[in-house]
Amino acid sequence: MTTVNHSDPSAPSGRSPETPDRNDAGRPWLIVAGREIVVRLTNKSFIVSTLVTIVLIAGVGAFSAWQSSRSSTTTVAVTGPAATQLVEQGAAAASTADDKVSIKPQSVADDAAAKAALTSGSADAWLHQGGDGWVLTAKDAPDSAVEAGIGSAVRTQALATNAAAAGTTAAAIEKGTVLTTTRLDGQQDDTLFIKLASLAFSLLFFMAAILFGQQIAASVVEEKQSRLVEIIATAIPLRALLAGKVLGNSVLAFGQVVLYGAVGLVAVAFTDYSRLLPSLSVAVIWFVVFFAVGFFALACLFAVAGALASRTEDLQSTTAPMTMLLAVVYVVGFSVTGTALKVVSFIPIVSVVAMPGRILSGDAAWWEPVVALVVMAGFAAVTVLVGEKVYRRSLMQTRGKMSWREGLKSADA
Repeated sequence: MTTVNHSDPSAPSGRSPETPDRNDAGRPWLIVAGREIVVRLTNKSFIVSTLVTIVLIAGVGAFSAWQSSRSSTTTVAVTGPAATQLVEQGAAAASTADDKVSIKPQSVADDAAAKAALTSGSADAWLHQGGDGWVLTAKDAPDSAVEAGIGSAVRTQALATNAAAAGTTAAAIEKGTVLTTTRLDGQQDDTLFIKLASLAFSLLFFMAAILFGQQIAASVVEEKQSRLVEIIATAIPLRALLAGKVLGNSVLAFGQVVLYGAVGLVAVAFTDYSRLLPSLSVAVIWFVVFFAVGFFALACLFAVAGALASRTEDLQSTTAPMTMLLAVVYVVGFSVTGTALKVVSFIPIVSVVAMPGRILSGDAAWWEPVVALVVMAGFAAVTVLVGEKVYRRSLMQTRGKMSWREGLKSADA
């Protein structure tokens, strides 16, 4: 009698193709995590949104680089040698302040010709004498650099004239009237860049946490609503299912943030702020580390929110606490300053965006981010432990949407 072998010839001897790998079978959370990663990486909307964000970051960097390299030339109509001299002196002052600003005088016959030049656009401004001194006229508001340069020239000339009439010199009159500002550390004032970087940290954390958090919650409730989770629960422990979902999405979120951070650093390298790359790189590294720990805790909470819901429509209410928390973190991360910023930089979740900003500004001592990270890790550990219990207790409940309080009080599944 001949025995027919129906097994896959490519399968190893003694194991059918349906038999899971022994290593994977012992780590079901790894199978779940891998599936979460593969599903997201093959999702067209996820890929497109990631590429669009990269293009936007690169575009902002390219625009900033173009702006920093762009020079501007302003033509000022004049009707006499006195005005011509003032424009030339103003051009020298403006060029000293910013070498990309250029001012050129354009001689015209009279005031009517100057107005015609402004109207036709052949001149950008017109310098002429008024009742109490010189007047700079433009179609719209004059360029601030041009206004400052010519204003400096007018002031210097007036001081010299008035000083000569008083029998002294302009230098004697101006002595002690100039206020000079410096920083204790000798560095340049980069307040605007620090604020923009803090805003970028807040926005990036908010977007990533909302995007991946909502995906986790939706995935959990879909499996619950379709009763697929009841089949999965017969094969693997619920805590392994939770761990796989949290780990898989955390890896994706971490990778996406690292990618965005790298693109951002490259973009900054082509701007006038390239000198800040060393300190910015350190701040970005700390942000990525804080993000990894903070998002792990948030991912678990979003999974719980999905387990508390009985259908997709319930997610808006069950995820509301995390959404409100992230909105607060987003606003506080770039709007709080001074002592309040120091305090919130040690508060879990808020520290994800607050501490990197302080590191970039040089306001944080070396030990402060370490302490804040330890506090964050402790918060994440407690959150995961409590969240895992609520997840197990609520996931198999089919009596409708549950509140967070009911999830904590319900019995183990």
